[in-house]
Amino acid sequence: MTHVPDEHDLHAYIDGRLDPARRAEVEAWLARQPERLAELQAWQRDAQQLRAALAGAAPAPEPSLDPARLRAGLARRRSARYAVAAALLLSLGVGGIGGWQAREWSRPAPSATLAAAPMADAIAAHRLFAARGELRADTVANDVQPWLDANFREPMRLPDLSAAGYRPVGARLLATDQGAAALVVYQHAGGEAISFYIRPPGPRHHLLPRGDRRDGSLLAQYWSRGGYNYAMVSAGDDASAQVVRRALRAI
Repeated sequence: MTHVPDEHDLHAYIDGRLDPARRAEVEAWLARQPERLAELQAWQRDAQQLRAALAGAAPAPEPSLDPARLRAGLARRRSARYAVAAALLLSLGVGGIGGWQAREWSRPAPSATLAAAPMADAIAAHRLFAARGELRADTVANDVQPWLDANFREPMRLPDLSAAGYRPVGARLLATDQGAAALVVYQHAGGEAISFYIRPPGPRHHLLPRGDRRDGSLLAQYWSRGGYNYAMVSAGDDASAQVVRRALRAI
Protein backbone atom coordinates (compact mmCIF):
# COMPACT_ATOMS: atom_id res chain seq x y z
CA MET A 1 0.00 0.00 0.00
CA THR A 2 1.07 3.60 -0.53
CA HIS A 3 1.18 4.56 3.16
CA VAL A 4 0.16 3.32 6.60
CA PRO A 5 -3.42 4.46 7.40
CA ASP A 6 -3.69 7.32 9.86
CA GLU A 7 -6.52 8.04 12.32
CA HIS A 8 -8.49 9.86 9.61
CA ASP A 9 -8.28 6.80 7.35
CA LEU A 10 -9.42 4.48 10.13
CA HIS A 11 -12.37 6.66 11.12
CA ALA A 12 -13.34 6.98 7.45
CA TYR A 13 -13.09 3.19 7.10
CA ILE A 14 -15.47 2.63 10.02
CA ASP A 15 -17.85 5.29 8.65
CA GLY A 16 -17.76 3.74 5.15
CA ARG A 17 -16.35 6.90 3.56
CA LEU A 18 -13.25 5.47 1.84
CA ASP A 19 -13.14 4.94 -1.90
CA PRO A 20 -12.93 1.25 -2.90
CA ALA A 21 -9.20 1.31 -3.69
CA ARG A 22 -8.21 2.94 -0.40
CA ARG A 23 -10.60 0.71 1.55
CA ALA A 24 -8.92 -2.37 0.07
CA GLU A 25 -5.51 -1.02 1.14
CA VAL A 26 -6.71 -0.34 4.69
CA GLU A 27 -8.27 -3.81 4.99
CA ALA A 28 -5.06 -5.44 3.75
CA TRP A 29 -3.11 -3.49 6.40
CA LEU A 30 -5.60 -4.36 9.16
CA ALA A 31 -5.36 -8.04 8.31
CA ARG A 32 -1.70 -7.82 9.42
CA GLN A 33 -2.33 -5.63 12.51
CA PRO A 34 -4.31 -7.56 15.16
CA GLU A 35 -3.66 -4.91 17.83
CA ARG A 36 -5.42 -2.24 15.74
CA LEU A 37 -8.25 -4.63 14.90
CA ALA A 38 -9.18 -4.82 18.58
CA GLU A 39 -9.37 -1.02 18.75
CA LEU A 40 -11.44 -0.78 15.59
CA GLN A 41 -13.85 -3.41 16.91
CA ALA A 42 -14.71 -1.01 19.75
CA TRP A 43 -15.09 1.89 17.30
CA GLN A 44 -17.28 -0.27 15.08
CA ARG A 45 -19.59 -1.23 17.95
CA ASP A 46 -20.00 2.40 19.00
CA ALA A 47 -20.64 3.60 15.47
CA GLN A 48 -23.18 0.81 14.91
CA GLN A 49 -25.01 1.70 18.12
CA LEU A 50 -25.10 5.37 17.16
CA ARG A 51 -26.42 4.64 13.67
CA ALA A 52 -29.13 2.39 15.15
CA ALA A 53 -30.10 5.00 17.75
CA LEU A 54 -30.29 7.73 15.11
CA ALA A 55 -32.59 5.48 13.05
CA GLY A 56 -34.72 4.70 16.12
CA ALA A 57 -34.22 0.94 15.89
CA ALA A 58 -32.30 -1.80 17.64
CA PRO A 59 -28.79 -2.34 16.21
CA ALA A 60 -28.58 -5.02 13.58
CA PRO A 61 -25.95 -7.73 14.04
CA GLU A 62 -22.76 -6.95 12.14
CA PRO A 63 -19.81 -9.27 11.44
CA SER A 64 -16.84 -8.54 13.68
CA LEU A 65 -13.60 -7.28 12.22
CA ASP A 66 -11.06 -10.09 11.94
CA PRO A 67 -8.27 -10.94 9.49
CA ALA A 68 -10.07 -13.89 7.91
CA ARG A 69 -13.17 -11.83 7.23
CA LEU A 70 -11.12 -9.01 5.78
CA ARG A 71 -9.30 -11.34 3.41
CA ALA A 72 -12.60 -12.94 2.41
CA GLY A 73 -14.10 -9.50 1.87
CA LEU A 74 -11.34 -8.57 -0.56
CA ALA A 75 -12.08 -11.68 -2.61
CA ARG A 76 -15.84 -11.05 -2.49
CA ARG A 77 -15.45 -7.50 -3.76
CA ARG A 78 -13.49 -8.69 -6.77
CA SER A 79 -16.25 -11.11 -7.77
CA ALA A 80 -18.99 -8.65 -6.78
CA ARG A 81 -18.06 -6.31 -9.65
CA TYR A 82 -19.58 -8.79 -12.10
CA ALA A 83 -22.64 -9.28 -9.87
CA VAL A 84 -23.22 -5.53 -9.71
CA ALA A 85 -23.22 -5.26 -13.49
CA ALA A 86 -25.70 -8.14 -13.77
CA ALA A 87 -27.93 -6.70 -11.04
CA LEU A 88 -28.00 -3.32 -12.79
CA LEU A 89 -29.21 -4.92 -16.03
CA LEU A 90 -31.82 -6.89 -14.12
CA SER A 91 -33.09 -3.83 -12.26
CA LEU A 92 -33.59 -1.99 -15.54
CA GLY A 93 -35.82 -4.84 -16.70
CA VAL A 94 -37.84 -5.13 -13.50
CA GLY A 95 -38.97 -1.50 -13.47
CA GLY A 96 -40.48 0.64 -10.75
CA ILE A 97 -42.40 -2.05 -8.81
CA GLY A 98 -39.26 -3.65 -7.46
CA GLY A 99 -37.92 -0.27 -6.36
CA TRP A 100 -41.03 0.49 -4.32
CA GLN A 101 -40.93 -2.99 -2.75
CA ALA A 102 -37.29 -2.49 -1.77
CA ARG A 103 -38.17 0.86 -0.23
CA GLU A 104 -40.87 -0.73 1.91
CA TRP A 105 -38.62 -3.60 2.97
CA SER A 106 -35.88 -1.18 4.07
CA ARG A 107 -38.14 0.71 6.47
CA PRO A 108 -37.80 -0.20 10.16
CA ALA A 109 -40.83 -1.87 11.68
CA PRO A 110 -43.12 0.64 13.45
CA SER A 111 -42.80 -1.29 16.71
CA ALA A 112 -39.00 -0.92 16.63
CA THR A 113 -39.24 2.86 16.32
CA LEU A 114 -41.90 3.20 19.00
CA ALA A 115 -39.96 0.98 21.39
CA ALA A 116 -36.85 3.16 21.24
CA ALA A 117 -36.09 4.86 24.54
CA PRO A 118 -36.44 8.67 24.55
CA MET A 119 -33.42 10.40 23.02
CA ALA A 120 -31.40 7.20 22.72
CA ASP A 121 -29.49 8.86 19.89
CA ALA A 122 -28.42 11.71 22.22
CA ILE A 123 -26.87 9.23 24.64
CA ALA A 124 -25.20 7.25 21.84
CA ALA A 125 -23.75 10.44 20.34
CA HIS A 126 -22.47 11.55 23.76
CA ARG A 127 -20.73 8.20 24.30
CA LEU A 128 -19.12 8.20 20.87
CA PHE A 129 -18.03 11.84 20.56
CA ALA A 130 -18.19 13.68 23.90
CA ALA A 131 -17.11 11.10 26.47
CA ARG A 132 -14.04 10.13 24.43
CA GLY A 133 -13.04 13.68 23.56
CA GLU A 134 -13.20 12.78 19.83
CA LEU A 135 -15.79 15.30 18.62
CA ARG A 136 -14.06 16.19 15.30
CA ALA A 137 -16.08 19.40 15.41
CA ASP A 138 -17.74 21.22 12.51
CA THR A 139 -17.47 24.47 14.46
CA VAL A 140 -15.77 25.54 17.67
CA ALA A 141 -16.09 27.68 20.81
CA ASN A 142 -17.80 31.06 20.33
CA ASP A 143 -19.13 30.15 16.87
CA VAL A 144 -21.44 27.42 18.17
CA GLN A 145 -24.63 29.48 18.58
CA PRO A 146 -24.37 31.21 15.17
CA TRP A 147 -23.66 27.80 13.64
CA LEU A 148 -26.81 26.35 15.24
CA ASP A 149 -28.83 29.34 14.03
CA ALA A 150 -27.56 28.74 10.49
CA ASN A 151 -28.39 25.01 10.50
CA PHE A 152 -31.70 24.96 12.40
CA ARG A 153 -34.82 27.13 12.23
CA GLU A 154 -34.98 29.23 15.41
CA PRO A 155 -33.24 26.80 17.79
CA MET A 156 -33.25 27.66 21.48
CA ARG A 157 -30.32 29.50 23.02
CA LEU A 158 -27.57 27.29 24.37
CA PRO A 159 -27.90 26.69 28.11
CA ASP A 160 -25.27 28.57 30.13
CA LEU A 161 -23.13 26.21 32.22
CA SER A 162 -20.32 28.70 32.83
CA ALA A 163 -21.16 29.12 36.54
CA ALA A 164 -20.20 25.45 36.99
CA GLY A 165 -17.05 25.83 34.88
CA TYR A 166 -18.38 24.25 31.66
CA ARG A 167 -17.99 26.03 28.32
CA PRO A 168 -18.91 24.98 24.76
CA VAL A 169 -15.86 23.68 22.90
CA GLY A 170 -17.44 22.62 19.62
CA ALA A 171 -20.38 21.14 17.76
CA ARG A 172 -20.92 18.42 15.19
CA LEU A 173 -23.72 17.99 12.66
CA LEU A 174 -25.32 14.53 12.58
CA ALA A 175 -27.99 12.93 10.41
CA THR A 176 -31.19 11.16 11.43
CA ASP A 177 -34.03 9.68 9.38
CA GLN A 178 -36.06 12.74 10.38
CA GLY A 179 -33.44 15.31 9.34
CA ALA A 180 -30.34 17.03 10.65
CA ALA A 181 -29.35 16.78 14.33
CA ALA A 182 -26.47 18.37 16.20
CA LEU A 183 -24.33 17.63 19.24
CA VAL A 184 -22.74 20.49 21.18
CA VAL A 185 -20.06 19.54 23.70
CA TYR A 186 -19.35 21.49 26.87
CA GLN A 187 -16.12 20.74 28.71
CA HIS A 188 -14.84 21.44 32.21
CA ALA A 189 -11.22 22.29 32.90
CA GLY A 190 -10.97 18.91 34.61
CA GLY A 191 -11.95 17.16 31.37
CA GLU A 192 -15.55 16.25 32.24
CA ALA A 193 -18.03 16.64 29.37
CA ILE A 194 -21.71 17.53 29.13
CA SER A 195 -23.48 17.52 25.78
CA PHE A 196 -26.45 19.40 24.34
CA TYR A 197 -28.39 17.63 21.58
CA ILE A 198 -31.01 18.94 19.15
CA ARG A 199 -33.03 16.92 16.67
CA PRO A 200 -36.30 17.24 14.71
CA PRO A 201 -39.32 15.34 16.10
CA GLY A 202 -40.03 13.53 12.84
CA PRO A 203 -42.99 13.46 10.44
CA ARG A 204 -45.44 12.53 13.21
CA HIS A 205 -44.30 15.53 15.25
CA HIS A 206 -43.47 13.36 18.25
CA LEU A 207 -42.64 15.95 20.90
CA LEU A 208 -41.42 15.00 24.35
CA PRO A 209 -42.61 16.01 27.81
CA ARG A 210 -39.80 17.14 30.09
CA GLY A 211 -38.21 14.10 31.69
CA ASP A 212 -34.99 12.23 32.32
CA ARG A 213 -33.65 8.71 32.19
CA ARG A 214 -30.47 6.88 33.08
CA ASP A 215 -28.49 4.71 30.72
CA GLY A 216 -25.54 3.05 32.42
CA SER A 217 -23.38 5.77 33.94
CA LEU A 218 -25.09 8.57 31.97
CA LEU A 219 -28.16 10.71 32.62
CA ALA A 220 -30.19 12.26 29.79
CA GLN A 221 -32.52 15.15 30.63
CA TYR A 222 -34.84 15.87 27.71
CA TRP A 223 -37.61 18.21 26.60
CA SER A 224 -39.19 19.78 23.50
CA ARG A 225 -39.44 23.40 22.43
CA GLY A 226 -40.21 25.30 19.25
CA GLY A 227 -40.57 22.22 17.05
CA TYR A 228 -37.39 20.41 18.16
CA ASN A 229 -36.55 17.71 20.67
CA TYR A 230 -33.62 18.44 22.98
CA ALA A 231 -31.50 16.59 25.51
CA MET A 232 -28.56 17.29 27.76
CA VAL A 233 -26.44 14.28 28.64
CA SER A 234 -24.10 14.21 31.62
CA ALA A 235 -22.53 11.80 34.03
CA GLY A 236 -25.18 10.31 36.27
CA ASP A 237 -23.73 11.55 39.57
CA ASP A 238 -25.71 14.11 41.58
CA ALA A 239 -23.24 16.98 41.03
CA SER A 240 -23.30 16.69 37.23
CA ALA A 241 -27.07 16.22 37.14
CA GLN A 242 -27.55 19.36 39.23
CA VAL A 243 -25.37 21.41 36.86
CA VAL A 244 -27.79 20.58 34.05
CA ARG A 245 -30.94 21.01 36.16
CA ARG A 246 -29.87 24.50 37.27
CA ALA A 247 -29.15 25.52 33.68
CA LEU A 248 -32.47 24.18 32.44
CA ARG A 249 -34.42 26.01 35.15
CA ALA A 250 -33.01 29.27 33.75
CA ILE A 251 -34.31 28.74 30.20
